[in-house]
Amino acid sequence: MKKSVILVLHLGYWIMYLLMLHLMFLATQAQNSVNILPGWVMFNVLLSSAVIPALIGFYSSYSFLFPRFLKRKKILSLFLSGILVCFVSALIQDIYLSIVPGPGIFKEKWDSAIGITLTLTFIAFVNSITGLIMKGFISWYSDIKLKEDLNKKNYEMELALIKSKINPHFLFNTINNIDILIEKDAIKASAYLNKLSDIMRFMLYETKTEKISLEKELTYIEKYVDLQKIRTSNSNFVNYSVEGNPKNLKIAPMLFIPFIENAFKHAEDNKLENSINIRVVIEKELITFECKNKFSVNNNSNIDQNGLGNKLIQKRMTLLYPDKHTLNVTDNDSTYEVKLTLL
Repeated sequence: MKKSVILVLHLGYWIMYLLMLHLMFLATQAQNSVNILPGWVMFNVLLSSAVIPALIGFYSSYSFLFPRFLKRKKILSLFLSGILVCFVSALIQDIYLSIVPGPGIFKEKWDSAIGITLTLTFIAFVNSITGLIMKGFISWYSDIKLKEDLNKKNYEMELALIKSKINPHFLFNTINNIDILIEKDAIKASAYLNKLSDIMRFMLYETKTEKISLEKELTYIEKYVDLQKIRTSNSNFVNYSVEGNPKNLKIAPMLFIPFIENAFKHAEDNKLENSINIRVVIEKELITFECKNKFSVNNNSNIDQNGLGNKLIQKRMTLLYPDKHTLNVTDNDSTYEVKLTLL
């Protein structure tokens, strides 16, 4: 939801609240023919008594209690914390009423303190509930909007992934390399052909779901790297390693492969040792992906313009893993490095 709309909701609520207080004040003045206190003093007492607890109760629930307790479904903690906040706000108003010039409510009638405190607590409680409702509505609407954006971006991703999947350069090179390998080692060529078939099957069917097994994703990467190795006799051209256990973990499909494709596209020389280094580290609640590749300083187009593009990748990460990822891209000393962390 836009900030301007949220601001209008807040202003609208408080304008109606103040209008209601004003009408209550006018009704009270009309009923009391004899005014013990001046009108401005009574208005000051009514306004401050109703507004200060209301503000504290409303924005405590809106800004603190909702995200900390209600969103996490900690209902008991929400109720106890809400009551505590409302009671504290009432005590703050009690102190104000005891020192404000004019009425001196607690100076001579201390027996009325309990009743007034309970009344102020109730006012804070009502506004606290209103704050929860408004925050819940805004959060609900934002979630709907986020899902719509996600569906739209997923559609864009599908189109972009199709372009990346059916990459003629990769397919033609791989098929030609396998064709050449058939004459030298038919068994090995058959194994590579099966890997290519598995990759095509993965890209056509496995990537249609929102989440896939991390183990499948890593297996796909391993086969992709193996097929890229066919074009060079240098076995140390690329290093791929996985640390940790990927079982029982799921991620969004095709998260890592755009960076890997970019690395192979812009790697400086396939005869160079450690030209590409790919590393995946799996910890208890953390997945870290690192991809480094060396490139020629004369090639300043290291970012893949034909694939997903960094902006689209970052947008996708924001939608799929909001506040649960970090993506750092560095380009220095003829080395392009990507580090993606998933929480």
